[in-house]
Amino acid sequence: MRRPTGTTWRRLAVIALTAVCVGYAPIAMTELWPYARPGAPAYGEWVLAHVVSPRYVADALATRIGPYRHSLVPMIVHSVLGGVLMLLGPAQLLTAVRRRTRLHRVLGVVFAVTVYVSMAGAGLYLARTAPADAFSGAAFWIVLATILAGTVMSVTFGVLAAVGGFPDLHQRWMLLCYGFLMTAPLLRFEWGGLPMLMPGLSMAEINQLATMHLGSVVAFGALIASRSLDRRRKVAGVSGTWAPAPVLVLAQLAGAAALAWIARALLDHGAPGRRLLLAYLLPYAVTYAVMAVRARRAGLEGRPWAREEWRLHWVALCLAPVLSVGAAPLLERSLGLDALTALAAGAAIGCGVTAFMATLAVSMRVLYAREVLKRAVPAPSSAARLSAPAS
Repeated sequence: MRRPTGTTWRRLAVIALTAVCVGYAPIAMTELWPYARPGAPAYGEWVLAHVVSPRYVADALATRIGPYRHSLVPMIVHSVLGGVLMLLGPAQLLTAVRRRTRLHRVLGVVFAVTVYVSMAGAGLYLARTAPADAFSGAAFWIVLATILAGTVMSVTFGVLAAVGGFPDLHQRWMLLCYGFLMTAPLLRFEWGGLPMLMPGLSMAEINQLATMHLGSVVAFGALIASRSLDRRRKVAGVSGTWAPAPVLVLAQLAGAAALAWIARALLDHGAPGRRLLLAYLLPYAVTYAVMAVRARRAGLEGRPWAREEWRLHWVALCLAPVLSVGAAPLLERSLGLDALTALAAGAAIGCGVTAFMATLAVSMRVLYAREVLKRAVPAPSSAARLSAPAS
């Protein structure tokens, strides 16, 4: 049997992504209709009622009525436009791959404007809702706010990269932006799948588990997509590394110490803490292993640019637990959270924030390389200018 090639895997990934996005779009667009008009059709509720149970859906609906009551119109705008973004994302990817430049630019403008308006609706909901009053609690509110900020900043940097003539950086930022948007359909998969593995969990409890890894999963997916689309072995002006072995070793030692602290703190909270720890550690370990293998393989194959990007993201992943450990006490004191909620929120935002910073480091690496090339071009000497013939 013939082994699938890299091109085959990329096509399958695009097909799977398109299927998820097209399937989720009507779910997103109709999800909040029952809150405005009881009994209105909502495809997502219908699916969950058949996959899990009608009681599971009814309980979730009842617990969300209060948080959404004062921000229903902004949330409906957010969810409807979120469904539109699910359709625009695959369209943008396909137009980029097929080099339909004019259509890609037009859809890109529509995509960026839609992101800003949709996130404005979500921002109004978060501004009007106290963290403790949010659906699934304060930790979920903090994660939503972090995803919102990451989405808006990513699309902004993506637009600036396109205007500045950096198509490779534009591609990375837009993939990261869409990765953050993909947390919505992936969360719905967990709503339907986790009750089969852990019967008895409410939707709010599943949200708490999902936030422990969704940020890292979508950021890692964006990195995989970026690396699969970038086939360059070298980037002009890039030499050496910003992540040498001593930096990587120190980052891994700091990350290991922070992971040990997080694990010990979560285990002190019994069964809920153990569930949160498992939801955090398993995706983290897989991501760490893939980054380590890919960075080493790129070095052995003589692909320094791929090696550099993998290493920068690897360092960021190692530092994610360090950021989480530092954020937990700040969140606990500033928002008046209990220790478990603050720790869960800190752990939930760590990987997403450091992945964003790694993408920013990659961008700075490319911008610095362009400056190096500019300085390497010798300016014409005064003697040469004087001896040049007049036109």
